[in-house]
Amino acid sequence: MKGKDEGMERGHAASVQEMLQLAQIPRASPYSAIDVGCGNGWVCRKINDDPMCQKVEGVDGSATMIEKAKETDPAGFYFHGNLPEWEPTEGVDFIHSMEFLYYLKDPAAMLKIFHDSWLNSDGMLVAGVDHYLENQDSLTWPDALDVHMTTMSEEQWHEAMLKAGFVNVTMHRVGLKEGFVGTLVMVGHKQ
Repeated sequence: MKGKDEGMERGHAASVQEMLQLAQIPRASPYSAIDVGCGNGWVCRKINDDPMCQKVEGVDGSATMIEKAKETDPAGFYFHGNLPEWEPTEGVDFIHSMEFLYYLKDPAAMLKIFHDSWLNSDGMLVAGVDHYLENQDSLTWPDALDVHMTTMSEEQWHEAMLKAGFVNVTMHRVGLKEGFVGTLVMVGHKQ
């Protein structure tokens, strides 16, 4: 759908801003980052505005979105790839993901891959989802959009983070507004 990426950017801007604050961006020390499900690259560009960000990469399953990201930001690092098969060439200090994980058949396995293979020691994952059990409005999305979505409760997401190996796991609701229970955000650290 033409223009869907701009709509996603407008619709998720407030939640993403709160997610980046949870990730303590801007940071006081240098770091590398990756945005999983980067779309047109708008979050990558936002992270890259932080002077302490040494490198940020974006990955998305849509070749069209990656082309758009590269057109908008020719100096950026954007990759077309399907997860969980695609992986970065080196570990990163920060992983951001918004509205991606529930599209996977086994999001818990992806969390484990993030922890074990993608993150450097002392790294951090901040992931947001709008489709979760407590968000009643989102429960019709899989049928309405005719797309697979794994429905998990807040407690199941928390448990998946812990089982993946993350420590100091916290759960948040961000982007709260009238009629919306908020984006569910998971924050976890790798020791």
